[in-house]
Amino acid sequence: MRAVLSLCVGAGLAALLAAWRRRRSVREVLFFPSPPCCTEELLAEAEAEGCDGRPAPCPCPLPRSDCAFTRLLRRLLSARRSLELCLFAFSSPELGRAVSVLHRRGVRIRVVTDSQYMALRGSQIGVLRLLGIQVRHNQDVAFMHHKFAIVDKKMLITGSLNWTMEAIHSNRENVVIVEDAEIVRPYLDEFERIWEEYDPGNYTFFPKEND
Repeated sequence: MRAVLSLCVGAGLAALLAAWRRRRSVREVLFFPSPPCCTEELLAEAEAEGCDGRPAPCPCPLPRSDCAFTRLLRRLLSARRSLELCLFAFSSPELGRAVSVLHRRGVRIRVVTDSQYMALRGSQIGVLRLLGIQVRHNQDVAFMHHKFAIVDKKMLITGSLNWTMEAIHSNRENVVIVEDAEIVRPYLDEFERIWEEYDPGNYTFFPKEND
């Protein structure tokens, strides 16, 4: 009887622990367009992290209210070890600045993007490459149309949103943010598959040296 009671208590504790972990895991849905709100204060604080003192108060006239865009930025800035980006279009200066902050912190960043859209005016891809961030792109006529990010290999950010100012502030878009190993793992596998496929050593438009 005591053994049975012990098993029941153990199973109950395991169930409670599993439920607690589910509650603590990130599950968030964001909808765009995002109302105007100040992002400068958030980004300045991120840039000042680890430095003495705090940034000066932001003079921006926009409200400090929480909005879909600031919530997206906070999730992105939570990265401590790694960040995989698989993005069709990336021209938002604020999101580019957030990625730059993470790079300076020592977060390992890899970017996969579309070859046609990386060269458009305003693209942040060139800025990231100049910082030394690894970038790979497709070489075929089909678009690399994914729109997802993986934070520390455990949190997925995905949805219809391109990382552009138009999408953030004008378009009807959605983003799902989730920490769930069963969901994140296939995205990690897809990223690694594309990363290997887009290895510059496989690009056919580079001239081959004569043997």
